[in-house]
Amino acid sequence: MSQAGLYVVATPIGNLEDISYRAVRVLSEVDLVAAEDTRHSRVLLNHYGINKPMQSLHEHNEEQMVADILGRVKRGEAVALISDAGTPLISDPGYRLVRAAREAGLPVHSLPGPSAVVAALSIAGLPPDRFVFEGFLPAKTPAREKRLQMLATETSTMVFFESSHRITASLTTMTEVFGPQRQVAVCRELTKKFETVLWGGLAESLQKLLQDKNQTRGEFVIVLAGCKRGKDEDLTKAQHMLTALLEYLPASQAARIAAKLSNVPRRRIYELLEK
Repeated sequence: MSQAGLYVVATPIGNLEDISYRAVRVLSEVDLVAAEDTRHSRVLLNHYGINKPMQSLHEHNEEQMVADILGRVKRGEAVALISDAGTPLISDPGYRLVRAAREAGLPVHSLPGPSAVVAALSIAGLPPDRFVFEGFLPAKTPAREKRLQMLATETSTMVFFESSHRITASLTTMTEVFGPQRQVAVCRELTKKFETVLWGGLAESLQKLLQDKNQTRGEFVIVLAGCKRGKDEDLTKAQHMLTALLEYLPASQAARIAAKLSNVPRRRIYELLEK
């Protein structure tokens, strides 16, 4: 039997076969499974013949459930924390619980396994040695655009989660902010039956998505190339400068000032105006 403690257990992101022997054993031995959606997670447990008490722990009740779960651990019970898919806490609930367990001096064990972030990076064909995880972008266009503009000069590979409802809008804004040629891998339904990866420039990938409605269905991980140092970085800075100047000056005057203050030719600045 598993010793008393909190076990953070990674579960499959799609294919139910993507689970470790250790995860199956621990889930079979714990006294309680805390799951984001008990109905969803019950499918996984049933698949492996696991019949354990379950308790819902999601973003709306996590704060209230912490004391109860930690009380169980203090009484000598073993509790497993799982999310709907993948590794808990990565854009999923659980941080408050894990932190509280650490503060209380209780044992916390990691059972590593599937992660949509790492899975997407491994097949994206983009540099995986340095990356930043941004999770879900803001739902509203102005906030989404502002966040992406803050990342315009990021040189590391960037990873985003996105839903079917906003994938088109997010790729459109990315194309506007980063330019049509920035390389991207749009990974859809990873490890599932209809897994696809759209690879190429942002504009090209967006066009492929718009041409096939099936490509807008499911769950997405977007892996975006970072800004190249040198000319690309200068161009991105010039674009931000131009955007700021256009709020106060006519287009022609804003373009002249942006060209003078940057290392980008005026002709290239005017091309930015036409986008």
